Amino acid sequence: MSSKQTPGLSKDETDERIKQALYYLTRVVQDMGIPRNIRRSASEAVRILMDPNMSPGLKASTVISILDEALADPNMPLFSRVVFLQVIAILEQIKDVV
Repeated sequence: MSSKQTPGLSKDETDERIKQALYYLTRVVQDMGIPRNIRRSASEAVRILMDPNMSPGLKASTVISILDEALADPNMPLFSRVVFLQVIAILEQIKDVV
């Protein structure tokens, strides 16, 4: 798969944004005060972001979809909701060029 990004985002910037997202999601996964289903969504997102066989744009869009679905849970604590929204904002900047 091609790993070309938009002209405004270099490979280093893309990698840095993925690292930021991984940092925030790992905090959610490790917080035992967050419900299991929310941690499971964060864990799945981490797995996808670390997959070397996916392009950065595909990783970003897949993770955004997972987190968006998890945001619909009314039992989600405020802290994890803010983190998920923050990760979505970071990943929305990553796109693939076709």
